[in-house]
Amino acid sequence: MDKYSYISNAHVAYIDELYEDYKKDPEAIDSSWKAFFDGFDFAINKFGEEESRGAATSAPQPLNGNLATKGTIMNMEHLPKEIKVRALIHAYRTRGHLRSTTNPVRERRDRHALLDLNDFGLEKSDLDTVFQAGNEIGVGDAKLSKIIDSLKIIYEGSMGFEYMYIRDPEMLDWFRIMVEKESLEFNPPLEDKKNILFKLNEAVVFENFLHTKYIGQKRFSLEGGESTIPFLDALINKASDLGVEEMMIGMAHRGRLNVLANVMGKTYEQIFSEFEGTATPDLTMGDGDVKYHMGFSSEVPTRNGKLMILKLAPNPSHLEAVNPVVEGFVRAKIDDHYKGDEDKVIPVLIHGDAAVAGQGIVYEVTQMANLKGYNTGGTIHFVINNQVGFTTDFDDARSSIYCTDVAKIIDAPVIHVNGDDPEAVVFAAKIAVEFRQKFNQDIFIDMVCYRRHGHNESDEPKFTQPELYNIISKHPNPREIYNKTLLDRGQVDAKLAKQMDKEFRQLLQDRLAMVKVKPLPYTISPFEMAWKALDYSKPEDFEKSPATAITTEAIEKVAEALTILPKGFKPIKQIEAQLKQRKDMFFQSKSLNWAAAELLAYGSLLLDGKTVRMTGQDCERGTFSHRHAVVHDANTNKPYDSLKELKDSKGKFYIYNSLLSEYAVLGFEYGYSMANPNALNIWEAQFGDFANGAQTMIDQFITSGESKWQKMNGLVMLLPHGYEGQGPEHSNARPERFLQLAAEYNIIVANITEPSNFFHLLRRQLTWNFRKPCIVMSPKSLLRHPKVMSPLSEFTSGNFREILLDETTNPKKVNRVVLCSGKIYYELIEMREKEKVEDVAIIRVEQLHPLPKNQILKAIKAYKKDIETVWLQEEPENMGYWAFIVRNLYKDLAMDVIARKPSASPATGYHKVHLAEQKQILEKALKINP
Repeated sequence: MDKYSYISNAHVAYIDELYEDYKKDPEAIDSSWKAFFDGFDFAINKFGEEESRGAATSAPQPLNGNLATKGTIMNMEHLPKEIKVRALIHAYRTRGHLRSTTNPVRERRDRHALLDLNDFGLEKSDLDTVFQAGNEIGVGDAKLSKIIDSLKIIYEGSMGFEYMYIRDPEMLDWFRIMVEKESLEFNPPLEDKKNILFKLNEAVVFENFLHTKYIGQKRFSLEGGESTIPFLDALINKASDLGVEEMMIGMAHRGRLNVLANVMGKTYEQIFSEFEGTATPDLTMGDGDVKYHMGFSSEVPTRNGKLMILKLAPNPSHLEAVNPVVEGFVRAKIDDHYKGDEDKVIPVLIHGDAAVAGQGIVYEVTQMANLKGYNTGGTIHFVINNQVGFTTDFDDARSSIYCTDVAKIIDAPVIHVNGDDPEAVVFAAKIAVEFRQKFNQDIFIDMVCYRRHGHNESDEPKFTQPELYNIISKHPNPREIYNKTLLDRGQVDAKLAKQMDKEFRQLLQDRLAMVKVKPLPYTISPFEMAWKALDYSKPEDFEKSPATAITTEAIEKVAEALTILPKGFKPIKQIEAQLKQRKDMFFQSKSLNWAAAELLAYGSLLLDGKTVRMTGQDCERGTFSHRHAVVHDANTNKPYDSLKELKDSKGKFYIYNSLLSEYAVLGFEYGYSMANPNALNIWEAQFGDFANGAQTMIDQFITSGESKWQKMNGLVMLLPHGYEGQGPEHSNARPERFLQLAAEYNIIVANITEPSNFFHLLRRQLTWNFRKPCIVMSPKSLLRHPKVMSPLSEFTSGNFREILLDETTNPKKVNRVVLCSGKIYYELIEMREKEKVEDVAIIRVEQLHPLPKNQILKAIKAYKKDIETVWLQEEPENMGYWAFIVRNLYKDLAMDVIARKPSASPATGYHKVHLAEQKQILEKALKINP
């Protein structure tokens, strides 16, 4: 089959399919096609099908033989050319972006767009024929030549549009009108053109200054992508016009300093002092970070007289890792500060082309976009497309044609735009904001530009792309190109360009003279004042935990909410039994298991007016079916969230089953906690080892964020942990990794064995006058262990206990003290009771970091002077807590370890071997069968 037949057949099939859809439901297809088919049916009814068919003897026949049947739309003499023109228009909408002139420094590759006349069975002789199809693109009945010229202007210019895959008819129609009508009419007023040139001036001046003054220093310049600055300026001003009050920006290094200076209002003096190394770090507040990782907040005056709050999130070198953090931060603002109004704040993510295509976190965050637990009302994605990632050309960086192809998974439209056409870039900003505010969906802008220098300014790009960089070295910057464009347009623009050129030179001179610029004001909102009320922790804060008990009245209120279902709600039998057990615990035995204590902690915080948010892959019921915070009606599947019905609750309770993601979800929750200090925010892993998939967030944000960026965070991670014969993947949450990262009181690491202690730990997170991330080696078997119960008296008095003493042994008989953490304690006491061992005492270390060293030493001193001390753990000796314990206690305590043999794998996969190993270490700890 030749190309002509293939293309024609494809379009005939497409149109025939549309007609079949039209006959079923005329309203279900695009309005323009509906109008066409209305006309077609009118012709059938007026002239009759047989008459029309009879007149077709000399007409071109349909190319697809399967369609040459009675009643198909291709059998009529006077319609084929009209249909082919409409097919051409559809093809431009679908594939015109493949021909758009979006690349400023390279010829576009032939992507086989198939948009020529002969691809549709049309000829040059048809160019002077008038077709009704012109109405499709707003030019009325028009000659084919005019229709094609219009299509080329719309779809083959500086902007390429991908949107025909959008499945929402209203959204698709809106976007098509913006593309085909608004883009043709877009001609910014003179003042806007002046502003575009001014922002380009600022961008160029900034890079020019730094390049000449700080030769060879890394700054990840924006040179080649300066149109980013007018884009963001237009985005902010248009958003303000549409009622937006705040933008949260996440971006990597490229252009970050320029954005700080020329968008967010960070003074040149501040930036210069960081380059000079004269900025004085406060070493009591941590170690700081490099200048192109730091965050910033400001209030920028917009052209309508309002103020826009701008925030740039701090981020590490792990490209795109900041994305979920930004989304979580914005969601927290929507939930609390903006009372659910997602139109007041917009997340803006600025990507690099290689990173947006190559980093899996981008896909995870994109999948979050429309989920109820993670939706932020639509994100504006802006790609600074340098066409090179570090030294890797795009051919080696992705399989997809475009770096933005991930957008298609959520039907997000993509605008590809030439970075050398700043007016087109500004128009893209206008569409992006209007689309986001109207539909609350994501949109991607792919600004194709270039990187004038290497990956950083000391790098030589010609090592790897000599041909490309020969072109770039001779290519004028976007400011020079736009300046010339204004000159070429005529008298008025020439005057403007001359004036702006004069201002440009003065601006450069001013910056070279290091004129100070007054920093933009920033008013701290009441929402953020909560952070100001907190202070950074001091070592003495960890000697003893604060009081976290609650009243009997509070317990009764929460218990009522947790045990009463609404009238007519029919739970399944197992849930009925669990609720009965829960009711008995609160009102009869007055002793709570793990789930009841946990839910009591959440309910008590809600009564205090705090926000509680929990996410995880199965957290509503709990991976091990213990929590049942949300139950479902057996007949209707309708959910019931008991804590949302808590009487006198002043807080908000959110619990969501997450998507199957660890990296993005943990980052989202970190961002949520970063925004709201009055939220207890919890991420529960399905199993503790699932944290492996989120290690970047742990290393780069959770454990180091306070030291690098002075950003406190109270996120709680629940990581199910414990050796129960479930094999290497589901035994070990890798506590050694967290303990290796633990220093300077940066995180809490705990392995808790009593429900009341878990209750106090959770409440302590918001009781402290500071915030710390908390990692809990969460139990599995202890969730239903008959001995893991706490009397209600432990909830109405006391606080979190860092260690738990052995109160059942006679100190005079003890000659060995076993220190341990976690569920192995219960196996140890079971064997101790069974074997009637009386000379071994067991001390549980509930909090590993900060290590309660003084409490441990004091507890051991209560025994004989020459007491033997051992550390017991069920993890292999090279894992778990031992390396951390011995490092912190070796000067004060002679101690040996009892553990599984050093191992490459976290645990055996054979249940019998597991039982034998467990028995061996327990017996060794109790000195049985030595």
